Amino acid sequence: MSKIIPHLWFDTQAKEAARLYTGLFPRSGITSDTALADTPSGDAESIGFELAGQPFHAISAGPYFSLNPSISLMVVCTAEEEVDALWKVLAEGGHVLMPLGEYPFSRRYGWVQDRYGLSWQPMLVDGEPLQQTITPNLLFSGAVCGQAEDAVRFYAEVFPDSTVGFISRYGEGEADVEQAKINFASFTLCGQSFTAMDNGYEADFGFNEALSFMVQCKDQAEIDYYWDKLSAVPEAEQCGWLKDQYGVSWQIVPEQLDRMMAEGSPEQVKRITAAFLGMKKFDLGALETAWLGE
Repeated sequence: MSKIIPHLWFDTQAKEAARLYTGLFPRSGITSDTALADTPSGDAESIGFELAGQPFHAISAGPYFSLNPSISLMVVCTAEEEVDALWKVLAEGGHVLMPLGEYPFSRRYGWVQDRYGLSWQPMLVDGEPLQQTITPNLLFSGAVCGQAEDAVRFYAEVFPDSTVGFISRYGEGEADVEQAKINFASFTLCGQSFTAMDNGYEADFGFNEALSFMVQCKDQAEIDYYWDKLSAVPEAEQCGWLKDQYGVSWQIVPEQLDRMMAEGSPEQVKRITAAFLGMKKFDLGALETAWLGE
């Protein structure tokens, strides 16, 4: 079971986007579809899905947040044809950030923001295929440019089973932004792969709630631990959501919540939704009480 799950926010297109993405990878499919009534966004739809065996979540909850390239998904491909097939679908109706072609770090690579706003980096990787096909990449821009390495080391201290791997730094004159320090860092959190970099170019985007990371917690003690370690913006605390000191959004949730929402009766889902909408940090005991109707 993955500890950390990427979560995508859409206006109305969560299911549509999930269907497109699950058609691109083997071992993929929609795993849950839950209606959430009477939220602050009105009626919302929560979608669980897998891509290449990796879990993701998405929600249709109104036009409040927009995806941008601050967090993208790097896709490891073992053949040029695989890169090209992904690119063909993802680039249609999207916006190219780096054209598909040959680069010093890969013979076949491109960076594209798809029609829904989600950014992808399909890349040909020679040698043995990696265990994780899709890796979230964090791009530190604007006020947090230059803090990528600090963030990587901070996250590795917070999460167990974590390591800081390869770090590559910008050479003199390679970055247009003076604050930019590292052009690539690999790291693992709870055994899952991530990458990060400082943006070497001026950018008018930053981290926001449109792409957050759900942390699945086994009990209230874990919820309390991650909340205390990660929350740095009190006004952003709501319904299990928080922002850390770098602006990255996280959702600290009990691992039982997915099962409750997917398997619960409409009345149970309504009670649980009403309960967590009034919370900042999740209270697992109160959620279980709402589930039981007590």
